[in-house]
Amino acid sequence: MAHSLRQFGVLGSSSLALPGSSGSEIAGERLKAPRASVHLVPTRREALHCVAESVERHVEPLLVRAARREKVERAPAWMMRQAGRYMAVYRKLAEKHPSFRERSENVDLIVEISLQPWKAFRPDGVIIFSDILTPLPAIGIPFEIDEAKGPLLETPIVSEEGLEALHPIDLDKVNFVGESLSILREEVGDGAAVLGFVGSPWTLATYIVEGKTTRTYTKIKSMTHQQPELLKSILSHLANEIAEYVIFQVKAGAQCIQIFDSWGGQLPPHQWDQWSKPYIQQLVAKVRDACPGVPLVMYINGNGGLLERMATVDVDVIGLDWTIDMADGRRRLGDSIAVQVW
Repeated sequence: MAHSLRQFGVLGSSSLALPGSSGSEIAGERLKAPRASVHLVPTRREALHCVAESVERHVEPLLVRAARREKVERAPAWMMRQAGRYMAVYRKLAEKHPSFRERSENVDLIVEISLQPWKAFRPDGVIIFSDILTPLPAIGIPFEIDEAKGPLLETPIVSEEGLEALHPIDLDKVNFVGESLSILREEVGDGAAVLGFVGSPWTLATYIVEGKTTRTYTKIKSMTHQQPELLKSILSHLANEIAEYVIFQVKAGAQCIQIFDSWGGQLPPHQWDQWSKPYIQQLVAKVRDACPGVPLVMYINGNGGLLERMATVDVDVIGLDWTIDMADGRRRLGDSIAVQVW
């Protein structure tokens, strides 16, 4: 228990379950700190040379220490879906700002929503209110969110010509993420860890190829057989640019990063080894080189058949989903990695 992180997906005011969204919804009260106290968001050059030189603290947050498998006084606790419809204050805000894109791309709203559960419950982690698809426009892939259908991409990549749309990430287009993380660090102080997050290359590629949320993953699974080189190009580009995005988040203030391979469980183990794992490793290696001290957490929805394989990726924490008994998960993973319970 000393090295485990407890985490819950809150879907209602009293029910606990694993969320199945593409990203993460997190939710606090109106900012009290003046905007003048905000740290400057890093430039691309600064992000590329990021080292984990956060503001010097006497004691790092409990969650960060536990993620590094240091001896801690208790297991940290926070909720994956920390903000959302179970909170009346969030529902009221969503009525006033019905667009999810607005709520997740406006600095004032991001910070306010991210702090709602912090103000209410004082968890050990405060995760930025955002979405795994947020960086896609910054690499050449615009999308919209239909409140009923979810994310929609007008031009999925289904041919070599589609690769022409991809380009290095333009961090100016996600400046609101960096600014929000900087403000959250100021607001939370030493009281909790500030978390950032990203989607894995495979999970992001499912949207890029399918063009929307899917239950069958027919197009991208067909691509693994019929256009493997095209898919490899997409995944490699995503791995490199999402790594840049992680580094940017860390430089802006994130103290721990979650990697959501949400749809990795849609692949059988041998195909996960081929189509997801190598690109997570590519992403992680680049982040480790730039930010060696920042804990990385990996989660896969439906990861019961992949647990031992997940342990071979160089991350600090493995998230167990609701299908895995905690004691069994610990036995299968051994003592060399921290475990997080959802």
